[in-house]
Amino acid sequence: MLEGRLWGGAMMVWVLAWRWVVPMGESAIGVNWGTVSFHKLKPSTVVDLLKDNKIPKVKVFEAEPEVLKPLMGSGIQVMLGIPNDMLALLGTSPTAADLWLRQNVSAYIGKHGADIRYIAVGNEPFLTSYNGEFQNLVMPAILNLQQSLVKANLASYIKLVVPCNADAYESSLPSQGAFRPELTQIMTQLVQFLNSNDAPFVVNIYPFLSLYDNKDFPQDYAFFEGTTHPVTDGNNVYTNAFDGNYDTLVAALTKLGYGEMPIIIGEIGWPSDGAIGANISAAKVFNQGLLSHVLNNKGTPLRPGAPPMDIYLFSLLDEGAKSILPGGFERHWGIFSFDGQAKYPLDLGLGNKELKNAKNVQYLPPRWCVASPSIDAQNVANHVRIACTVADCTTLGYGGSCNGIGEKGNISYAFNSYYQLQMQDSRSCNFDGLGMITFRDPSVGDCRFLVGVTDTDSSSVSQTRYQWWVLLPFLIIIQITSSFTL
Repeated sequence: MLEGRLWGGAMMVWVLAWRWVVPMGESAIGVNWGTVSFHKLKPSTVVDLLKDNKIPKVKVFEAEPEVLKPLMGSGIQVMLGIPNDMLALLGTSPTAADLWLRQNVSAYIGKHGADIRYIAVGNEPFLTSYNGEFQNLVMPAILNLQQSLVKANLASYIKLVVPCNADAYESSLPSQGAFRPELTQIMTQLVQFLNSNDAPFVVNIYPFLSLYDNKDFPQDYAFFEGTTHPVTDGNNVYTNAFDGNYDTLVAALTKLGYGEMPIIIGEIGWPSDGAIGANISAAKVFNQGLLSHVLNNKGTPLRPGAPPMDIYLFSLLDEGAKSILPGGFERHWGIFSFDGQAKYPLDLGLGNKELKNAKNVQYLPPRWCVASPSIDAQNVANHVRIACTVADCTTLGYGGSCNGIGEKGNISYAFNSYYQLQMQDSRSCNFDGLGMITFRDPSVGDCRFLVGVTDTDSSSVSQTRYQWWVLLPFLIIIQITSSFTL
């Protein structure tokens, strides 16, 4: 115990000293780094991509060792996520909270370590579609984790936050914003906790989803180039959905007595494929408009001259294995494609005028699986169905970039997606003799037939989670036994 305390104290002295070098609270542009992908770049390649683009902040959704290790010594500030399905355990067991912090935070920080600034407790746990499933689990988890931070001498440096979806509050006009009635009590507790620990309120705002879910939503109001449908709220006029949404949150916080609380945008972006309105052009216009809007420091009508503390774009890379229950666009939020290649020119305001591509990407050989010239389309439907159930075919959907390549093109795209996912195993291009391998790129216009990348780290996440869940019950039993012997 004494050795652990000495190490913790020494580490904290270094951390506090380092804070003078890297001041907290400066406004910055960050990105969300999700890893739900069939074709994963090496994490070290992704960290180099962040550094080459001078991106100073990153938000990750789980404590994955293969992600955290390359971030060590990078100088990139990290917001580290905890999934919703862990909230119950962390809220009921202080031992679990201590163990989680020890394994996933303390193990990676220190001199030349990862610069973890925030721990995101849950991910949109108050989302209406969850029907209150996680609502009462958030504060117990936060309180236990806070005590764990205190015991580790990290509470003054690492802040706990809760990323909330914008549906946590509601109003017909921004100035009348209020949290949903069933959330008033929990939100009061949350913002009191955040305020007492100098932590910001984190919110995810998606104008694209407003447009996608509501056919009557004015399209130009989702962007930043002016609108024919402005929202007039007293003396304030709103010309874009972001400002209106943001100020609705400001008003909701004001009603709870915390109108000056700092706000971080945890997720915001525009997908580039997979649905009507999701395309390269719209994504570029939205993201560049957002960045220019925020970086001009004009703020919003309710917070003039005070833009959000930080904004984390959603997202860094496409994630081709995400659920498409909300829509095919879910797999196409990246400003980079899955292989780290920039989709469009974008000035992040960080020194580079355009995005720089990932370097040294290890691709599979340049070959593709396509439909045989003599294919019988009537006998192929089941094969296409199976291929697209396993692989990603969302670009073939209505509004997608590959929607217009014809029936045979659709079949070839499905076959190739499956073939690349199987690491180009020649047997995976058989399809009962309906497929064939070609060395000629079958891409058509904006429809890109991908070539996979090699992935050497696919097993590490599952192995780490296995160790965590196996070890935890034994530690809890030991704690209970110790309490009885005392």
